[in-house]
Amino acid sequence: MATSAITAPTYDPTSTAKALADKYIEGSQNQLTTQSNNATATAKALTTLGSAISAFQTSLANLAGTGKSVLAQSATLSDTTIGTATANANAAAGAYSLFVETVATSSQVSYNSLADGAALGGKLTINLANEGAGTNTANFDVQLDASADTSGDGTLSVREIAAAINRASGNAGKVSAGIVTVGGVARLMLTSKNTGVANTISVDASNATDAGLQTGFTARTVVKNAQDAVVWLGDPADPASTRIQQASNTFTNIEGVSFTAAKAQAPGATPITLAVGMDTSGTTANAQAFIDAYNKLKSTIDGLVSSGDPANNVAAGIFAHDAGIRDLQNTLVNLLRPSGATSLASFGITGTRDGTLTLKASDLQSRLAIDPTGLDTLIGSSSVSAPTGIAGAMNKYLNQWSNAASGQIQQRTDAITKLQSDLSKRQTDLDAKYDAAYQRYLMQYTTLQTLQARMQQNSSMFSSLFSSDSSN
Repeated sequence: MATSAITAPTYDPTSTAKALADKYIEGSQNQLTTQSNNATATAKALTTLGSAISAFQTSLANLAGTGKSVLAQSATLSDTTIGTATANANAAAGAYSLFVETVATSSQVSYNSLADGAALGGKLTINLANEGAGTNTANFDVQLDASADTSGDGTLSVREIAAAINRASGNAGKVSAGIVTVGGVARLMLTSKNTGVANTISVDASNATDAGLQTGFTARTVVKNAQDAVVWLGDPADPASTRIQQASNTFTNIEGVSFTAAKAQAPGATPITLAVGMDTSGTTANAQAFIDAYNKLKSTIDGLVSSGDPANNVAAGIFAHDAGIRDLQNTLVNLLRPSGATSLASFGITGTRDGTLTLKASDLQSRLAIDPTGLDTLIGSSSVSAPTGIAGAMNKYLNQWSNAASGQIQQRTDAITKLQSDLSKRQTDLDAKYDAAYQRYLMQYTTLQTLQARMQQNSSMFSSLFSSDSSN
């Protein structure tokens, strides 16, 4: 009877060790991966929530922050060629008579007797002053040393002097120096940044080393006189009218109103009328901006707490089971319904089936006609120091979430960051456990493979030996 060779299963120790090591940590790795993925998703969701809350609070500040109001006022001029006007919520409705006598202008002077090749040394002093009143509003020095000699030829050209004036440390844009060439001769042109007689330009060159500069800067040509703006409240011919003179063309003497004069009126012309009243379209736009900002925040929160739709393979939101975020969602809805007889609905702002807000502009405008300040009072101010109305209550509550030091977002983010750090350490430990198991399995199955090989060799030798004996 013939003998049979001893057989053994063949395998790769490396892949076998890997498979066994994977199986060894499979349960722990699956749990750790799930926790890590959830922590990452939570951190991302907190960032999304924080950004949404911040964006909403910024919108509140722009609409109802300090000095802001949902109620928009308009300022209309009977002749828009004379100027422009705007009004804020503090402006009282009314009509004002204005007469623009002069508009403010800047100073512009030219020095036509300067020549290239001036000697280095000394300084210029640029003066901005009301020369008639003998008062200086500002002055600065321009050094005429080697730093002004950009060409390096040891002298100063008119262009180099202009450049030195522009970059003088005390200038800061108060005076602009330029070159105008006439008949091949460079003239130095200086223009003041600000308007008004107090910004009349002159140059004192008495401290310049070059005699030609000292003489050249005494010959000033006034290209444009600096003057103040003069506006009358009322007709200048009326003794009861008020004359207002200032350096700027923008007047804010009427509370809540800004008027900028653009052109002077002819002597004896009829004063223009500035009418201040409610800007219904602007108020409607502000109300819509509030609605849009709220709906955007609500949409973000709704997505984060959504229970999902398993039947249609729609996953639940990361905070679907988070009571704190649910409370945030519900509180914001409740803050839109303050106690009192007046509600957002009475101004055409109502909730839809999904909880978002919508605006019926015709209802808002009808209510504003009989209650001009009602919506502004209802929405109130988001000012931190003096919060009022819906905006104040919302901003105060949301600060509990958005505060960078102690808010809920920061607290939760810190907790998630710590958890992610712990999970990272656990992953490092699990990786070490995997490596140890892999090396152990690899050594065992490599040894086993070697032993099997030797047994196979012995089996083959015995088979050959016994086969030879049988043949004899």
